[in-house]
Amino acid sequence: MTVLQRVRRTMRGVRWYLAELTGETEYDRYVEHHKRLHPGEPVLSRREYERQRFERSAQPGARCC
Repeated sequence: MTVLQRVRRTMRGVRWYLAELTGETEYDRYVEHHKRLHPGEPVLSRREYERQRFERSAQPGARCC
């Protein structure tokens, strides 16, 4: 493995980690889950999803855990 390949591999890992850390991939998982369990139903846009996610996080008492 060359130095350039190692750098690219490391950068992909850092990018993945930051995306997971910031919740960026959460919407993609939601879409995948929704399409699998609720086929034919409309999927929230990213903006709508983020708005609902923010509202849920602003009300911590509303969660079960």
